[in-house]
Amino acid sequence: MGLDERSGNDGVILRYRNRELTQADIEYLRGQCTLPWERGKDLYRSICEAWGWRQANGELSLLACYDLVRQLEERGLLTLPPSFSRYRHDRQRFSTLPIPPELIALAGLEVKGRQDLRGLVVRPIQPEERLGFRLYMARYHYLGDRTMVGEHLLYAAFLENEMVALLAWGAAALNAPLRDAYVGWDEMTKRRRLHLVVNNVRFLIPPYVRVPHLASKVLGQNLRRLSADWEAVWKHPVYLAETFVDPARFQGVCYRASNWRLLGRTAGRSKRGNEYRHGSSRKALFVYPLRRHATRWLTGERAPRRRLASTR
Repeated sequence: MGLDERSGNDGVILRYRNRELTQADIEYLRGQCTLPWERGKDLYRSICEAWGWRQANGELSLLACYDLVRQLEERGLLTLPPSFSRYRHDRQRFSTLPIPPELIALAGLEVKGRQDLRGLVVRPIQPEERLGFRLYMARYHYLGDRTMVGEHLLYAAFLENEMVALLAWGAAALNAPLRDAYVGWDEMTKRRRLHLVVNNVRFLIPPYVRVPHLASKVLGQNLRRLSADWEAVWKHPVYLAETFVDPARFQGVCYRASNWRLLGRTAGRSKRGNEYRHGSSRKALFVYPLRRHATRWLTGERAPRRRLASTR
């Protein structure tokens, strides 16, 4: 999610996600970037602590801060210390990495035919499996790997102890007029409650896996546990899932089979740097309510009940 221009009498000149930045904030960041930091992480930690910038689970928002600082550098609004390795995370290449043992099938294995899907298991990945997850996305997903910033969850699906699918859920799209109309949001309500919507940003079934009805079964099982998992990690539930499907590549069959609702086609705008531009393919927008009367919770007609996550 990028930076948005702001203008008005409140002194706010930029907005990053739900954080508003004034000229004084930019000057503070410039001053921080002139200090002799040994590591980039120390800079981002200092900024987060000074601003009280934390995730819902109480952890410092280091990745979001990293993303903000890099985007401000792109705009020429600040200069990072020369010792910082520019875009180290974004430029990491996976093609030469050895295949890790986690989350990965044996070379040449094929999973196909009419499998018994009653043994399907969908679960969040473990920290040591993140490299395997990113490697598979880089190798097999047409959009490649994506560095997840902010609130997100990654899942893997297993059938007879073999990994058969990977899914990534992240922050909802900021600009989605079709979704906003469906929910009944005005701009201010959307800004307060957008965190209660989650976006299926990646769904991968490796090319060697060919099992009828697998995709819809994986989605269905994932959706049943998604809100509870999200609350356990991020300390709040999610009420609506969304996804954007490129109709030039896919028809969204698995989403339709899982009872997602097609809202229509987007306007065909894509993000280039910090700007939205027309000319990209118009995506099909699907949504799925994660609980009854989801739009009531999202518009504030009913207040979400806060529930402490289990510490077990």
